[in-house]
Amino acid sequence: MLWRHYPGPHWRPGPAAGIYVARVADAAERAELFGPDPAIQSVTESNGYLTVSLTPEALAQVAVDVARAGDRCADSDLLRGRTVAAAPRADLTAAASWLAARDMLAAELAVTLAVAAGAGVVPAPVRDDGPVRDSVPVRDSAPGSSSGGPVAAAIAYAGQDAVRWRLASGGADGDGRALARQVLSNPAYAVRYAHAAAAAVLRWAGYPPGEFRPGLLAEPAQRALLDVLSWLPERVAVAARRERPDVFARYLEVLAARTIDTMSTTEPSSETLWLALAARTALGAGLRLLGISAPERV
Repeated sequence: MLWRHYPGPHWRPGPAAGIYVARVADAAERAELFGPDPAIQSVTESNGYLTVSLTPEALAQVAVDVARAGDRCADSDLLRGRTVAAAPRADLTAAASWLAARDMLAAELAVTLAVAAGAGVVPAPVRDDGPVRDSVPVRDSAPGSSSGGPVAAAIAYAGQDAVRWRLASGGADGDGRALARQVLSNPAYAVRYAHAAAAAVLRWAGYPPGEFRPGLLAEPAQRALLDVLSWLPERVAVAARRERPDVFARYLEVLAARTIDTMSTTEPSSETLWLALAARTALGAGLRLLGISAPERV
């Protein structure tokens, strides 16, 4: 969340939840960044780096901020002023190879992620053999027609979601049987399971959440999940800037792991319901950015 209020430096996670680190040019830049802010517990400077710690209450507020943002929780203006060329929709079933499918999907997702981070879209360039087919940034892939290649075979066995995850996370090969496995060691399943786990907490314990008291989200697992949630829009922007959707996929894997850990160990309360709602919201938004469905039950 720190980048939203202080977008100048490139923030990195610190050594513990709610701690952020950035390199700054000089003390003047530091003074320009930070004035009195009740959300900040401390600011220290050493060897050209700032270390900023949020108050426990400010970190806990991330749960409410993400939950209330809804589908736009992953959006930002971090790439405002940049433009990206529209890319064709990825018809994965028509890909001749896993490598071709990965490149096709990466081109689509680079645009989708950039748009979420505030970039503008310009028409795709015209080629000598005619214009690139019309396309717009989308969050769902077109089913296309099967060419009978290895990717189409994997989709037929494991489903579009599992294959899109494998490709979005940088895989250039795949086994439909492995991708279809419903075990937490399979990231294609684990991230969607985490969304369903958070949804289950809300379904079983009651919805909507009641009054939020930030001081009651103090368990280490809860703070670790809040910390990961606080980086969501920034991780979208980083992946878009580097044209590396796999960077965002890896972030979602961490978010899923923190969600599963927390949902399985936390006692139901108004505060933990806000945290479950935030996790479900963030995971759902992230999966949809990758064109993958976010199930309520698995």
